[in-house]
Amino acid sequence: MSGNLFIVSAPSGAGKTSLVTALLSLNKQIDLSISYTTRDPRPGETNGEDYHFVTREQFTEMAKHGDFLESAEVYGNYYGTSQSWISQEIAQGHDILLEIDWQGAAQVRSKFPDSIGIFILPPSLAALESRLHGRKQDSAEIIAKRLDAAREDISHVAEFDYVIINDTLDIALQQLNAVVIAAGLRRNRQLTRQANLINQLQE
Repeated sequence: MSGNLFIVSAPSGAGKTSLVTALLSLNKQIDLSISYTTRDPRPGETNGEDYHFVTREQFTEMAKHGDFLESAEVYGNYYGTSQSWISQEIAQGHDILLEIDWQGAAQVRSKFPDSIGIFILPPSLAALESRLHGRKQDSAEIIAKRLDAAREDISHVAEFDYVIINDTLDIALQQLNAVVIAAGLRRNRQLTRQANLINQLQE
């Protein structure tokens, strides 16, 4: 029985990371894929837990060896997902969540066509801008660039299977968890997982 691969994408500031963190605390049946990145750690981030922080040289070498399921450049930094780890976990029946942008999502879908795409939207551009300012991590110039990039990100929303509006975190979390639970109850998974029970019920 193979596991489900979930792809969660969103424009910067939509609350994707907060939602994913809350989901992982709520639903212990799903694990997060930890990406590799060349960007510097933000305050409070831990190597090996939030990201695998590597140099550009290390990242380039890994890419040359085909280590990445997907990779992309975002705001001048590189991000990538380990293909061997994902394949191994899925084959063992584990549910894995990827927190990546739409470009990476497209690359993943080409190799894992059964992956489940979830796009997180902010309730408005004004709310998005307010959240970006509230982070106190970026200059006004960077925030303006992120808002422009957000419009581009949002133009790819139709490429995903589910769309969640993150207006109230608790409601958005319930909806995200509902997608994960429903995916685990799909016919093909249940026929495999519950084969013994189904056979007994038909005797």
